[in-house]
Amino acid sequence: MCGKERDRKMSIWGTVGKIACGFAIGTAGVKILSSKDAKKCYTHVTAAVLRCKDTVMETVTNIKENCEDISADAKEINEERYEKDREREIENAKAVLENAANAEA
Repeated sequence: MCGKERDRKMSIWGTVGKIACGFAIGTAGVKILSSKDAKKCYTHVTAAVLRCKDTVMETVTNIKENCEDISADAKEINEERYEKDREREIENAKAVLENAANAEA
């Protein structure tokens, strides 16, 4: 058997060996992942994730409420400013009319 042919056969058996090893590890992995202890672990992790979700949702709700309060306060501030601006415009218009009336008289 020449060197190239021997290397080719070794390469084929190496590939077959890798496939067999992957199959064996995969089968063992499935058995491990489906064991009672693993399921118990998954249950605890899932419970922790759900608790975390609840905490995050509470925080989101609080932030949303604070944003709504801030928005309402900002609208109130703007309404007060607009009202003061309107009052100033009315006073200025009255002053202009008085000046015009005085100038005619």
